[in-house]
Amino acid sequence: MLSREDFISRFGGVFEHSLFIAERAYDTGSIKEPLTASGVHAALAAVFRAASREERLGVLRAHPDLAGRLAISGELTEDSRKEQAGAGLDRLSPAEHARFTELNSAYVEKFGFPFIIAVKGLGKDDILSAFEVRIGNGRDEEFATAAAEVERIALLRLTAMLPEAE
Repeated sequence: MLSREDFISRFGGVFEHSLFIAERAYDTGSIKEPLTASGVHAALAAVFRAASREERLGVLRAHPDLAGRLAISGELTEDSRKEQAGAGLDRLSPAEHARFTELNSAYVEKFGFPFIIAVKGLGKDDILSAFEVRIGNGRDEEFATAAAEVERIALLRLTAMLPEAE
């Protein structure tokens, strides 16, 4: 079994900048060998769901804007950089970038956290379309949608790191 420190080092970034999720999952004893993507995800997601609304909001706020300031300055986590590049968000035209910037600002102003979507398998047009639909949601609906997307992102990251059970 991985030590607590090794587990946190390896999986602490699965939920963006939110080490407490890996710490609590390990401390509850819900991490079982052999480590699989679905098993670790279940343990981490349970902690995320059990966290206070304010803690979950903190996890949402830890995510970067899509094609935003951190992407431009090269300050994204490696996972976020790869995910955004895979969706083509590192190759936007000036007009597309302006639209993302406008939507990011309006979304954060309305909801208090950045627009979050698991971008794997999506292109920039898919993302813009989802952005434009979801900005019309109510706060509670969008909080739930964003939290579900955070869990989906975590599962995708874990799937890239760990095998599934035989």
